[in-house]
Amino acid sequence: MSDTEAVKKGKGTVFVRPEFCKGCAFCIDFCPPRCLAFSREFNSKGYHYPVLVTPEDCTGCDLCGLYCPDFAIFGVRLQARAKQRPEALPAPSISAK
Repeated sequence: MSDTEAVKKGKGTVFVRPEFCKGCAFCIDFCPPRCLAFSREFNSKGYHYPVLVTPEDCTGCDLCGLYCPDFAIFGVRLQARAKQRPEALPAPSISAK
């Protein structure tokens, strides 16, 4: 990769709870950017669970989470996640009357 090429960063990410997954593949099938695939590992129930294989393509649309019948996966937009972090807020002032 040359110095002039831009590095592509993902707009979102997914969080997977492997032990909740039953390997139905709905998240993989309905992922618009096709950035999910089954892992090579098994969970304790014997199912392959999804993993994010191309994080730079993830948009954080959460369609994976909307289609998951077991609530084993959900997507978030990275920009929205950054806004959720509490910034340093000034201490509330108490005015004496």
